[in-house]
Amino acid sequence: MKHLKIAVLALLLIASYSTANAQDKENPWMLNFGTNAIDVSTASDAKSGYFGSYDFNGNDVNVVPWLSRISVNRFLGKGFSLEVAGAVNKIDRPWGAGSDVTFVGLDLNVKYDLNNAFGQTGWFDPFLYAGIGENWVGSKDGLGFNAGAGFNAWISDKVGINFTTGYKKVNTPIDFEMYQHSVGLTWRFGKSDSDGDGVRDKDDKCPDVAGLAEFDGCPDTDSDNDGVSDCCDKCPEVAGLAKFDGCPDTDGDGVIDMKDKCPTVPGEMKLHGCPDKDKDGVADKDDACPEVPGPKTNAGCPFKDTDEDGVIDLIDRCVEVPGPASNEGCPEIFVDQETVNEAAKGINFDTGKSTIRPEVATILDHVATILNQNQNLQFRFSIDGHTDNTGSDARNLELSKARANSVKTYLVNKGVDANRLVTKGFGEASPIDTNATKEGRFNNRRVEINEIK
Repeated sequence: MKHLKIAVLALLLIASYSTANAQDKENPWMLNFGTNAIDVSTASDAKSGYFGSYDFNGNDVNVVPWLSRISVNRFLGKGFSLEVAGAVNKIDRPWGAGSDVTFVGLDLNVKYDLNNAFGQTGWFDPFLYAGIGENWVGSKDGLGFNAGAGFNAWISDKVGINFTTGYKKVNTPIDFEMYQHSVGLTWRFGKSDSDGDGVRDKDDKCPDVAGLAEFDGCPDTDSDNDGVSDCCDKCPEVAGLAKFDGCPDTDGDGVIDMKDKCPTVPGEMKLHGCPDKDKDGVADKDDACPEVPGPKTNAGCPFKDTDEDGVIDLIDRCVEVPGPASNEGCPEIFVDQETVNEAAKGINFDTGKSTIRPEVATILDHVATILNQNQNLQFRFSIDGHTDNTGSDARNLELSKARANSVKTYLVNKGVDANRLVTKGFGEASPIDTNATKEGRFNNRRVEINEIK
């Protein structure tokens, strides 16, 4: 009896917990009644019975052909339920006894509904269980362990057929193992209308407060007189619309006031109810140019384009001179040798010097403009320095190189890519005029710019 007291105490503790954690508020209880069969070997030798092996031969199956098993289930939550089950059967002349003895089992099991893990399967409701029990064989009793599986096949919302099969390990003065199988009717029930208003809890929007069916089980109170009952009104003190659960939409733009950043002016839902006059995706309240479309990254204003060539100043390399986007906003002045020769005429130097003369600086400024406007074409040029025949050959060679480098430095300072320019010195070896006259010698003291092909 000590084991029975322990089982009852455990039942009371779990039942008190389950009351506060019932999963199915509508039908937390389930009653099952039917018949059971037990299969137990009474042989004393392990080769033919349960002592070390179970032979599944069915030779010792006992069935009581009347109501012999009853169970009560209480749902705990998250697929778990608690079951108290009682069964009566008999064992044929066990362990050398001269007559049959009565078998009585009282079990306390925890069950798990597999639908909770795999999803609802309609009428098919499989479960697993495990627990402990007190078992009486004749006048002897002992504590046992239970484990098994089964399913309920629901005929209707309340009634079904239960099939259960399980294993028992029983500890009496003679330990033994057995299998128990049962079939019966099952009925689930409970209080499905908690507030007694005639609306089932699953359909009642106010399940704990009595109300009216036309208000989905909620009381007929409407503080703001908007036709939406207070229990279902998300804005019970401000008149609103039923489609917005009783909340207002003052400007009628489809965005309720509590979520509308511009509640008194109709606007667009994607802009939280604010208008966008120029349709550039920037709400007027945040748009620095609400009448003219512009990107959000520029506060809704178009980027500046000073020369109106379609290339914004931000990426226009010739801000004040129109040019196509293909040339980064600069005019397309295509370079050829003739163009460069024409622009580079007059790059002459004083006798014995490599200094850029003022009039030569003007010429080089024009050359730099031409080369810079065609940077994307990546032409390369040779800057060739020359001298007259005044002085030694060696001196004139160094002087010609110095003149070429002087021109290159000037052009690089004006923005021409240094990688596009190479310098060469030819000394007095390539005159273009006579060195016999002052004018001829001046023409020979020159720098030429030639395309490298």
